[in-house]
Amino acid sequence: MSEVWLYSLLSVIAVSLISLIGAIVLSIKREVLNRIVFVLVSLAVGALFGDTLIHLLPEAYTSFDSELTVAYLVMAGFLLFFLVEKYFHWHHHHDEESGVHIHPVGYINLVSDAMHNFIDGVLIGVSYLVSIPLGIATTLAVILHEIPQEIGDFGVLISAGFTRKRALWLNFATGLTAVVGTVLALLLGSRLEALVTYAIPLTAGGFLYIAAVDLLPPLHKETRPSRSLMQLLAIVAGVAIMAWLKIYGG
Repeated sequence: MSEVWLYSLLSVIAVSLISLIGAIVLSIKREVLNRIVFVLVSLAVGALFGDTLIHLLPEAYTSFDSELTVAYLVMAGFLLFFLVEKYFHWHHHHDEESGVHIHPVGYINLVSDAMHNFIDGVLIGVSYLVSIPLGIATTLAVILHEIPQEIGDFGVLISAGFTRKRALWLNFATGLTAVVGTVLALLLGSRLEALVTYAIPLTAGGFLYIAAVDLLPPLHKETRPSRSLMQLLAIVAGVAIMAWLKIYGG
């Protein structure tokens, strides 16, 4: 059992450290970053849609006997994030009065990312409880999945108004929820299965909300054909990466 804990914790720590991939962006000059952030946001849109439609929803449908149950939970997740954003909009109004200018999409992106990382952590822990080879395979799949998502998330946080360093550390903080998920999975085992089952469609609803309501509309403000084409290609790339991971990542 100690070997399972060792492998599990090393794996989830490695996954959490991927959230620091934004450190690469810290080396980019601010002027250059401002010019490419719309590409990162577009990549995030594609990754969120791809993750929801290719990974999360198919998984949710296999976990419930009723397709309507999945639909209700996805809608519940959508409305939950609507309420979360309303809450942050209220705080955003008061923050503006104090001179702080952070768009609420940054905060709700952190909430959804924390939920998603927690689920990944649970999956890693449960996989290692089955067998170490399965745990390693699951860890590799999560790592491949996290890299494009974390790059996109970092772009969203920068676009929302966070400084690069604050975006980096907030992204890392949400990554640590994966460690929490793994530890709980090792302690509770199958008793966490029901929580994960319901969390997956709720997360799917949250991802749909962020991509469709918060990230897509600002992209329409760009009307230049060349940059609009770059947006489209980045969205397609985000979806394609998720599709590739589904096919070859297991």
